[in-house]
Amino acid sequence: MKAYVVPNAQRPHTMQVAVQAAEILLRHGCMVYMDLSCKEQTNCKDVIYAEVSECCEKVDAIITVGGDGSILHSAMVSLPYNKPILGINVGRCGFLATCEPDQMEEALARVVRGEYQLDARALLQISVSDKGKTLEYFALNDVIIRNGRVQHAIDVAICCDDIPVQNYRGDGVIIATPTGSTAYSMSAGGPILDARLRALVLTPICPHSLQTSAMVFSADRHLQVMLDCSYPEEVLVTCDGRTSFTLDVGAKVDVTLSDKHIELISFSNADQFQAIDKKLRNRN
Repeated sequence: MKAYVVPNAQRPHTMQVAVQAAEILLRHGCMVYMDLSCKEQTNCKDVIYAEVSECCEKVDAIITVGGDGSILHSAMVSLPYNKPILGINVGRCGFLATCEPDQMEEALARVVRGEYQLDARALLQISVSDKGKTLEYFALNDVIIRNGRVQHAIDVAICCDDIPVQNYRGDGVIIATPTGSTAYSMSAGGPILDARLRALVLTPICPHSLQTSAMVFSADRHLQVMLDCSYPEEVLVTCDGRTSFTLDVGAKVDVTLSDKHIELISFSNADQFQAIDKKLRNRN
């Protein structure tokens, strides 16, 4: 087996944990790849250092070391290569991560032996039409259309399959996958969905109304968000927490579920619910 270990250099101690992960994998007979940029900080004997594209292409699995952001980043980078991902959590919550540092020995040994299952997670496909251009994005968690200044509400109109279904005035809206339903969408009052579903969740952010609620749409629906705002330079779109960009009045954001998906390495049919119980309810 071949594995690509991806540490998040922005987090303390990740390089040390990544080295430990690499050593465990090597000890169990796995070939280990790491990005060339990590060589100076890790310098592991027998690790193959290569460009990111080569690492993604040649390995059987990707092992991230960091938080949920590390998994989201690796998911997008590795999307063309369709490689499963296991997250080792050194973040604050690590909801998507299957493994804690003190569980690495057992978990990584099982990965090398092939004793795991693949948990397919739906992806959003996002098309942004603005300023005469159309840009395409993917997201594992969510796409957020929001105001740039707290004191300014924005107005958005929502269509489903070209039929108007809702108008919101407030701080914006979140469209999430079932995976992302436990992230910002949940914090904004949206429902938690079984991550194995194929569906979309639309959640308003601080709506200026007493009669608004989140909505859940079938996997084959096509959602469209249209802007009507007096402060166009302050309306932002963010996909999975990546760099935001601004939209003009009249811009449209089309969101569907992609025919692509991300596979997370899992050791239990109940990983999501165990994470909800332990990490969202703050139980030990």
